[in-house]
Amino acid sequence: MDAIRVDGLVKTFDGFTAVDGVSFAVAEGELFGLLGPNGAGKTTTINMLSTLLRPTAGGATVAGFDVVRDRDAVRRSIGIVFQEPALDGRLTGLENLEFHTMMYGLAKAERRSRIDEVLALVELTDKASTLVDKYSGGMKRRLEIARGLTHRPKVLFLDEPTLGLDAQTRRHIWDYVHKLNREAGVTIILTTHYMEEADFLCARVAIMDHGAFAAIDAPDRLKDLLGGDVVSLELEGDAAAFVDRLAGVDWVKRSKRHDGTLSLTMERGERRIPELVMLAQQSGAAVICVNLRKPSLEDVFLHFTGRTIREQEASQSERNRAMIMRHGLRRR
Repeated sequence: MDAIRVDGLVKTFDGFTAVDGVSFAVAEGELFGLLGPNGAGKTTTINMLSTLLRPTAGGATVAGFDVVRDRDAVRRSIGIVFQEPALDGRLTGLENLEFHTMMYGLAKAERRSRIDEVLALVELTDKASTLVDKYSGGMKRRLEIARGLTHRPKVLFLDEPTLGLDAQTRRHIWDYVHKLNREAGVTIILTTHYMEEADFLCARVAIMDHGAFAAIDAPDRLKDLLGGDVVSLELEGDAAAFVDRLAGVDWVKRSKRHDGTLSLTMERGERRIPELVMLAQQSGAAVICVNLRKPSLEDVFLHFTGRTIREQEASQSERNRAMIMRHGLRRR
């Protein structure tokens, strides 16, 4: 049975289409990822599924309830960890959780047992009486995850749960997310722009770009679509002539130029490197650096969108600045 079903979901803001007709389903107990740069439409999608935004068109159900007609039932069925912190730092961890459980109408005895359970899950039992203002960033995210679980939701939305955390703390959060999905059986939708996070956590991912899905499948299957090793070359000289030369080489399955680097997909790449160096020299180019690796989700993103996720981030930042400038000029 599907915990979430989405059909042609659209959201527009003043003529700008933030989400452009996405359709997908998430099975009960699945950990599903929405992967893409800031501005791709991930958070807007989550906000519609959690009833914080009303869709412009299309429809969706969460835990069997329509996100427009059955908003209260959807809200009782979900937990959410927002991208921005939403804890009261003047309260202890325990008090934050107690307030949340009272909002959901849990009886006093049930509140305490649920709070003890979720604090143990995220390993914060010994910090329950500490003011949240004294928590580290990682502890705050763990407490927010605990809060989202206190009322036993059927679906948990995690919107960029590790944003701004250091690498070690991020891995700890990954472990907690895996644990609650595996042991509690909670259906999870995770948004992230960290490729390695989606690869590590998710059974399936949707690569989102400009409000639409570029691809959707299991991470390993998406990487298998590229069909071989990725050899990245930094070149000096006539790179264009070298690329033209490679167009006639049957063992080079695809090539992409980005950030001054040529990325080639091929089978048994380690055996082809000497030949690549020779072909470059014959074309008037020099190979100054070579990197060989297995395909990553970053390569998949590049394959389906034509740009790396970092390039998309930079492009989105430029668009945001332009919108702010236009808005500022209108206000003047």
